[in-house]
Amino acid sequence: MSLNIHGVAVPDSQLAREITEVVRDTASALLFHHSSRVYYFGALAGKRRGLKFDPELLYCGCMFHDMGLTPRHSSANERFEVDGANVARDFLKSRGINQQDIDTVWTAIALHTTPGIPQHMHPVIALVTAGVEMDVLGMAYDQYSDAERDAVVRAYPRGNQFKEDIIQTFYDGIKHKPDTTFGNVKADVLADKDSHFHPGNFCSVIRGSAWTA
Repeated sequence: MSLNIHGVAVPDSQLAREITEVVRDTASALLFHHSSRVYYFGALAGKRRGLKFDPELLYCGCMFHDMGLTPRHSSANERFEVDGANVARDFLKSRGINQQDIDTVWTAIALHTTPGIPQHMHPVIALVTAGVEMDVLGMAYDQYSDAERDAVVRAYPRGNQFKEDIIQTFYDGIKHKPDTTFGNVKADVLADKDSHFHPGNFCSVIRGSAWTA
């Protein structure tokens, strides 16, 4: 039986079981546990916000969101988010899922590292990002109870140095295609015109988050 927190649990369905099997067999233990926590934190956020969402689609988006960082699915020149979205698309298509739902999951994964946009979109898209931001960056950390956080981490451990391990995993997954890091032109323009501008640093936010490890 899967962990159940306030009615949030991994869907008890054939599709969810196949998702779990594929990700467990492909991703590292670090990414599997991280993706599982992302699902719980995302679903709990959805419950708290009163959003209606399909748990299977959310589970798929959360579990596949980092598949583009795995050697098996890392392309030569696509952003890792797109690689992961494409893996999820192909998986869902092979299971006969309708195109609208496939597009929702694809978009959720493709946008999960693009802050400021997903929260205005479909609940599945918004909640994949919410789960990622909570587990990696500690955003909205205080909106989860100690009991909720402890239960999720007990079932899917972070390990003693998750922050450094996830940064290293990101690096290993994208170091062969640095051109895919281009994109946030706003920071480039500000840096070009304003000598006092200091862009936020993703790794610094991770290390400074409320999580202890």
